[in-house]
Amino acid sequence: MQNFTIHHRDVRIPVSRGGSGQPLVLCPGLNSTQADLHELAELLRRDYDVVTFDLRGHGLASPAEDYSFDALLGDLTAVMLELGRRDPPAAPVLVGYSLGADLAVHFASEHRDTVASLVLIDGANPVPEPLITEALLPEFRLMWEDMAAQQISEKDASRQVLLTAQEILDLNIEIDVIRSGILDRYRRIALPTTMIMSTSMAGAGNEGPAERLNRIWCAGVERLLRDQPHIVTSWIDADHALPFTHAREIAQLIRNTPGAAGRAGLSDGR
Repeated sequence: MQNFTIHHRDVRIPVSRGGSGQPLVLCPGLNSTQADLHELAELLRRDYDVVTFDLRGHGLASPAEDYSFDALLGDLTAVMLELGRRDPPAAPVLVGYSLGADLAVHFASEHRDTVASLVLIDGANPVPEPLITEALLPEFRLMWEDMAAQQISEKDASRQVLLTAQEILDLNIEIDVIRSGILDRYRRIALPTTMIMSTSMAGAGNEGPAERLNRIWCAGVERLLRDQPHIVTSWIDADHALPFTHAREIAQLIRNTPGAAGRAGLSDGR
């Protein structure tokens, strides 16, 4: 394992790298860290040279004043450029989870020659309407206040998230707006692309907010596939926490993605 730090403007980004094979960059999402994705990363290291990192304000990365989508995209860009500097000929598989998937699509649309293929885990979804509505704002605000309090008090610094509830809310609202136009980003990408999506993003249930959110989530994927039918899509019977609960299944799906250089078909139990 290699551990190093990238200094991007006013932010320190901790990076870990290990494994062998084709390079693979694993980008976490909002409220998740490379420590949270440890199981998935370790499984992938059997077949890939895996790079993981923390976004600003997450895990061991330093806090920042700006937690906008563009600022977080800058963090991913800094990691990808550093990887390109270290290994110029080797374009990596770029895997993003949740917000990390949105960052991956935006990066790939602007740097098409630096990515071998894309794997998008439960994110970058062109949903036909915003997930966060005025009616749901109070419920989301309470949820993120509780989450922010728990994450800041997390004793394991590698799993801490330093964003406030308001910063989390603001970023989620911004992501809704970005996803409304993300189809244009997909149209700029001519790369093998795989989506691994949860069947119940908002949790099980046929009533209330969960039913609406899950319906919109599925409708977004259907919208994307009508526009970009070449994208390979797999569904996992899980909620949005699928990288933490179904890491083995996701690792195997990544090995089987079009153009993957991993040893497809080998079991995780070998």
